[in-house]
Amino acid sequence: MAEGPFTDPLRPPAEPVIRGINWAGVRTLYLKEVRRFFKVQLQTVWAPAVTTLLFLAIFLVALGAMRPAVLGVPFAAFLAPGLIVMGMVQNAFQNSLSSLIIGKVQGTIIDILMPPLSTSEVLACLILGSITRGWLVGLAIWGAMILWPGVDVSIRNPGLVLLFGTLGSAVLGLLGVLAGLWADKFDHGAAVTNFLVQPLTLLSGTFYAIEALPPPLQALSRANPFFYIIDGFRAGFIGVAEAPVATGLAVVGGLALALAALAWVLIDRGWKIRA
Repeated sequence: MAEGPFTDPLRPPAEPVIRGINWAGVRTLYLKEVRRFFKVQLQTVWAPAVTTLLFLAIFLVALGAMRPAVLGVPFAAFLAPGLIVMGMVQNAFQNSLSSLIIGKVQGTIIDILMPPLSTSEVLACLILGSITRGWLVGLAIWGAMILWPGVDVSIRNPGLVLLFGTLGSAVLGLLGVLAGLWADKFDHGAAVTNFLVQPLTLLSGTFYAIEALPPPLQALSRANPFFYIIDGFRAGFIGVAEAPVATGLAVVGGLALALAALAWVLIDRGWKIRA
C-alpha cells in the first residue's frame, strides 16, 4: 500500500491516526446537510419565506390601519421582526428533524455513524446545518420585507439580531435532533411540530406584546422560552425589549446548553439510531 499522510509502516494498524478535530469529516458532513436542503430550496427556503410574508399581509390588512403603536413603534415594525425569527426557528427545527428521520427511515443514518466522527462533531454539523437554513430563510424574509411598503425593518442593534437569531436557531435545531432521535416515522415528527413547536412559537409574543395580557397569561408567556428568542431578536430591530436582554440571553443560552448536553448523551449512546 502506498504511503500517504495517514499511513505509516511503523505504526500499529489499530492506532488512531486522526487526533483532535476531524476537520475534513466535519466539513463534509456540514456540506452534506446544507446541500440536502438546498437541493430543494423552493420547499425549504422560499416556500417558508412566502408563508411568513402571507402572515404579514393578513395581519396588516386586517389590523394595520386600526392597531395602535406597540412598544412605541408602529404595529408593522413590531410584527415584522417576530415573523422573521419565527420563520427562522421553525425551519431550523425542521432541518435537523427531517435529516434524522429520513436517515432512519431510508437506512442512510449509517452515513453519519460509520465515518470517523466524534459525537460532538456529528452534533455540531447537524446544528450548524439547522442554523444555516434558519438564516437563509430569515434573510429571504427580511429582504422581501425591505421592499414592503410601510414596513420598517431597519436594524438598530446588529449584535442582538445575530446573537438571538443564531441562538434561537440552535435551540430549535437541538430540539429537532431530540425529536428526530425519538421519532420512528414521519408522523411522529409531525406530531412534535404540530403540538409543541408551532403552539410555542405562535404564542410567544410574535403578534402581540405580552404586557397587554392579563397577569396570569403574562406569567405563562414568560415561562415560554420562545418568547425570549423573539423578544431579544425584535429588540435588535426596534431597540425595545419586553424582558431584560440579559435575562433572555441567560434563558436561551441555558436552554441551548441543556439541550446540547442531552442530545450529546443520546447520540453517544446510540439511542434509537443503532441496531
